[in-house]
Amino acid sequence: MSKKETIKITGMHCASCAANISRDLQGQEGVRMADVNYATEKAVIEYDEGKVQYEKLKETITKAGYGIEEKSHHHKDDNDHDHNHGGNIKKERFRVILSVILSLPVVIRMFFMWEVPGEFLGVSLTNWIQHDLTFIVVFFLGWKFHRVAFEQLKRFRANMDTLISMGTLTAYFYSLYAMFAGQELYFESAASITTLILLGKYLELKSKGRASQAMKKLMELGAKKAKLITSEGKEVEIEIDDIKVGNILLVRPSEKVPLDGVVVEGESNINESMLTGESLPVSKRAGDKVFGATINENGVIKIKVTEVGEGTVLAQIIKTVEDAQHYKAPIQKLADRISAIFVPIVIVIAIVSFLGWFFVSGDFPLALINGVAVLIIACPCALGIATPIAVMVGTSVGARKGILIKNGESFEKAKNIEVIVLDKTGTLTKGEPKVQEILVNENYDFKPEQVLKIGGSLATLSEHPLSRAVNDFTGDKDVQFADIEGFEEISGQGISGACRIHKVRLLLGNIKLLQNNNLDIAWAENILEKYSNSGGTINFVTHGDRIMGGFLIADEIKEGAKEAIGQIKELGLEPIMISGDNKIAAGSVADKIGIKNYLSEVLPHEKQNEVKKLQKQGKKVVFVGDGINDAPSLVQADLGIAMGAGTDIAKESGNIILMKGDPRKIVEAISLSKKTFNIIKQNLFWAFFYNVVAIPLAIAGLISPMLAAVAMSLSSVTVITNSLRIYRNR
Repeated sequence: MSKKETIKITGMHCASCAANISRDLQGQEGVRMADVNYATEKAVIEYDEGKVQYEKLKETITKAGYGIEEKSHHHKDDNDHDHNHGGNIKKERFRVILSVILSLPVVIRMFFMWEVPGEFLGVSLTNWIQHDLTFIVVFFLGWKFHRVAFEQLKRFRANMDTLISMGTLTAYFYSLYAMFAGQELYFESAASITTLILLGKYLELKSKGRASQAMKKLMELGAKKAKLITSEGKEVEIEIDDIKVGNILLVRPSEKVPLDGVVVEGESNINESMLTGESLPVSKRAGDKVFGATINENGVIKIKVTEVGEGTVLAQIIKTVEDAQHYKAPIQKLADRISAIFVPIVIVIAIVSFLGWFFVSGDFPLALINGVAVLIIACPCALGIATPIAVMVGTSVGARKGILIKNGESFEKAKNIEVIVLDKTGTLTKGEPKVQEILVNENYDFKPEQVLKIGGSLATLSEHPLSRAVNDFTGDKDVQFADIEGFEEISGQGISGACRIHKVRLLLGNIKLLQNNNLDIAWAENILEKYSNSGGTINFVTHGDRIMGGFLIADEIKEGAKEAIGQIKELGLEPIMISGDNKIAAGSVADKIGIKNYLSEVLPHEKQNEVKKLQKQGKKVVFVGDGINDAPSLVQADLGIAMGAGTDIAKESGNIILMKGDPRKIVEAISLSKKTFNIIKQNLFWAFFYNVVAIPLAIAGLISPMLAAVAMSLSSVTVITNSLRIYRNR
């Protein structure tokens, strides 16, 4: 039986570590896939439970010299993770400070020849002090590098720790020999290399913490406790882990909604911005869905829990983002292959460099130091984190903004797009008919309030979408409905009834209903002609033999739709609207929001063909739809964006899901994707460029080991810092 597990790994120092762990795991029988991500410090493993046990996989990792951060209950994970990360930073900071203090006297002696009088075993106390300080720095503060290097050596492998260990130990043991031989010492190289690399790792750890900050904040959103209403009606505070589906929870104002559920009592406004990026609160009443981690703003509500644990929307978002963070661009896969053989090649280059300098100059110390510089300056870390760190930041930032990027390929797919095809209903319009205008027949002495009263009295008895539009329109107005009898809903035409008091026949419907009731339709025909280009539908209202007026009903354009189309054009992209509506209705919407190119009367199954046609013209296409009915088109497009599908993430076909249906989020998602991919390219360029330039300079003897340590440490920090620029996405 196939199973998939994610394991948090500690102690990785570079991309070579990740590559070696992946190789060890894939070497286990039954392991189908093992992807170790250095940036996220996680291994995703797919394996056959019948052939290999989970404990064996963990043992494989620990035997390679790395640690495992065990899982805990989900409500503790966030705090534990933050505590561990904060603790690691404090430990690294302590190591760096102590290492600086101990190394400083040794390094200072390069410039100011301080002396301590006296000898021991024929060696000056000055040299013994240098030795002792260096010994503590190299073997105690830098012990983790040697430990992992030794574990790798037992498997005939090498990683970044191998290079650091070889470089520092070479400088130390040569200096130890030179101390008794009366030759020049290089303790400062061993001490400064260890100190500078510890500093680099500390800065990298802090930067990685900043890079995953948005993801951490997302994980912290969930409530830790909830107020359970017992069968006796009592209120009891319990842990989130102890809540079961079907439990009734009480949520007071300013409290977080603990888990996904349905409101069973009360009304309130819920702030869902933490999941959707939508700042305006959403009104909730009995029967409405609510989601864990959202905030109850004013009313007291009771909810019935429908999802717990991994089934909640927040948990699905976190899982989706984590899955996306394992994406590797094609060029990153090349970088990983290079990283896997990088260290052995660097060791060979360092040995050749040493031999070359020794045979040419005859100066053993000079040859040795130049060889050490080659070992220290090489950096596979920057290559290994170039893509993962940028993807981590990009996906986390998107999630915080209500932009759920389901797979990392989205970043690459967004780079060359030319056309954005937008489904009208649900994307640019709300998909809900709304009354746009009350029409009054000027031939009679009727008022808008009377049209609204009669129309509303009939509409309130019907569930037809057009009737609901009229009924909703009366909701915020003080309308006294008439008492209706003889109610009848006529398919394809409308509603008929009679006033119970006055016994007057009343109608609400289209012109066909008027014709079938033998009414004079001259005014109705004129109105239809007048509003023929409005894109709306007209429902007429009659009182006896007279047409009182009617309602102009149309699908309401979403707030921000016109602005979004303008932004799409500013990006140099062509917006195309696609709709199943007739040409007049589709054209009306297109004209109002500024789209020149639109397709009307397109059936759902034909939308995919329209996307194919554009692709055959050589265009890269983004399709934006509701994510359910438009699934074939979302899959067909080069990049699929699903709108407002946050409650059904697992079933979506889009590469990107906009948790709230704001059209302006389309541009934000594309901009974020493009910026992230550009950062990935920049990271990889600088990582390759650094190694291509730095190693030859070290071979040429132009860089000292101390300067090499500085450059190596800064290379990884530079890549991470560059990735953090995604936070400034606009």
